[in-house]
Amino acid sequence: MAVTLEQAQRVGYTCLKALLRFAFMVANNLVAIPSYVLYLIMLQPLRVLDSESFWYIEGVLFKWLLAMVASWGWWAGYTVVEWGDDVKAVSEDEAMVLVNHQATGDVCTLMMCLQDKGTVVRQMMWLMDHIFKYTNFGIVSLIHGDFFIRQGRAHREQQLVLLKEHLEKYYRSRNRKWIVLFPEGGFLRKRRETSQAFAKKNNLPFLKHVTLPRVGATQVILKTLVAPQENGTPAGRDAVIKESKSKGLQWVIDTTIAYPRGEPIDIQTWILGYRQPTVTHVHYRIFPVKDVPAEPEALTHWLYQRFIEKEDLLTHFYETGAFPPLQGQTKAISREMTLSNLWLVGIQSLAFLSGGMWYCIFQYFYHCLF
Repeated sequence: MAVTLEQAQRVGYTCLKALLRFAFMVANNLVAIPSYVLYLIMLQPLRVLDSESFWYIEGVLFKWLLAMVASWGWWAGYTVVEWGDDVKAVSEDEAMVLVNHQATGDVCTLMMCLQDKGTVVRQMMWLMDHIFKYTNFGIVSLIHGDFFIRQGRAHREQQLVLLKEHLEKYYRSRNRKWIVLFPEGGFLRKRRETSQAFAKKNNLPFLKHVTLPRVGATQVILKTLVAPQENGTPAGRDAVIKESKSKGLQWVIDTTIAYPRGEPIDIQTWILGYRQPTVTHVHYRIFPVKDVPAEPEALTHWLYQRFIEKEDLLTHFYETGAFPPLQGQTKAISREMTLSNLWLVGIQSLAFLSGGMWYCIFQYFYHCLF
């Protein structure tokens, strides 16, 4: 089939736009990440004198870095609509966020949709595959105190011990509030077949849109971060959220990400922007920690139920284009998440100005020394 001039122009425009976006992303990383590291090196005396203030500043810089990643998708037309419970109501409490995992774009989506949730982004800890340690963002996550988990049965027990030690050392000392993990332990496309075989063998439901979660990391987080007594109350819907006075993990936020037609966005698409503007849908359900069982067998059943519910939510979404209403509601209510372009431009400008400043400082010292 012959290619028309209009089609050729469209392809050329898409390629040019992708090339320019990639160049901008590279430049963005080259100025923002070294600036983040250098600012924190200069602030090391403050870390000794006032650790709380140091980690506050680090959290602000961390949030700005994640906002830059969010801006790549936002300016490409990749937006988010939120459903279910309003997580802003618990943004100042400690919470564990359980997320289904379809592609690398899931992380970018969370970086975007959590930007307007108060202090959450600067006070959150991520659990991610150890391979991310070797990416451009790895040094940032290492400094911030995220945990890199190595997958595989051979490493499982050791990784859970290391996770417990990591939480005890860094979570409270750096004033973290939310911890984000993907209990499925990998992308849907990679784990689905294995999960379905396991489900068939153990007489568990056959899942297509999610996989059965692994319980180990969730159990370690609950054992390590939950206070002996909790007083959380149901969040969202028509309930009034009372300020929790107890310390420790208060909530579990069950987060379900859905892409139109079940076609997830990957990091390449997020960066290059060659896909048409897309609305990603994110559904939240909030559970008080006191309602989550602590015993391993009961916790496994509870966590399986959450992913069975995710399967039902996603099935409904793919059939209707919307999530079903919450219990007690007659109509599902969605909320369009927005970001301020002026704010994003300001952060990007600060990143490039910082990069220029550090370059001038290094040039000055280089000429002084040589």
